[in-house]
Amino acid sequence: MPDNQPKPPIRYLYKFRFANGTEKDFEVLLDAQTLELVSEHRTPNPAWTKLDYFQCANCPLGREVEYCPVAVNLSRLVESFKDAASTETTNVTVQTAERVYSKQTTLHKGLSSIIGIYMVTSNCPVMDKLRPNVRFHLPFATREETIYRAIGMYLMAQYFRMRKGGKPDWELKHFAEVYEAVSQVNEGFSKRVAHASIEDANVNAVIILSSFGQALDSFLEDSLAEISYLFDRGPTAK
Repeated sequence: MPDNQPKPPIRYLYKFRFANGTEKDFEVLLDAQTLELVSEHRTPNPAWTKLDYFQCANCPLGREVEYCPVAVNLSRLVESFKDAASTETTNVTVQTAERVYSKQTTLHKGLSSIIGIYMVTSNCPVMDKLRPNVRFHLPFATREETIYRAIGMYLMAQYFRMRKGGKPDWELKHFAEVYEAVSQVNEGFSKRVAHASIEDANVNAVIILSSFGQALDSFLEDSLAEISYLFDRGPTAK
């Protein structure tokens, strides 16, 4: 008989440890089926979470939506680090059900990793297109790892589109378009966060995310060339 019991949420626990003894923990819970963020109820929302507060240029949400869903879900994190500098060193530990990741890094790089989760699980119509990747979230991913995961996710989506009778984009003709839109959201959101922060850790964390989308928009072929050597002896080799 099929198991109809709901699956427990997917859990990521980010722990930030600083040299002065300060510790800050953030638990992220995702619905196991939809990968939507399981939000905590919090009121009131900060003024900077209003949808029209530096709203992204390509935002498809209308005036009937009062608050930016990403901003609301990120508000606790942003408020916690609004007076923190990017260059501050921190030890970041990420606990998942399967394994534990740990890295000594600058604060904005650690924040970028967790902000990426919130951005694609908060029901933003643009960012939601990247949601499948969060199921295989890789903290502190390198540029090469990010390229591989992004292109792999896109091609997997084309396979399922084909299975449903749609026309797949095996040549990646529209791949850059997806990330161009994502980059616009990241750029717009960085302005919102900049006006919600005193120091630069939050905004530079978002800029890291934005830079990847901008690079793909202009340099897709170069990005593919960076990983082509992996398949010289792989399953596609003659």
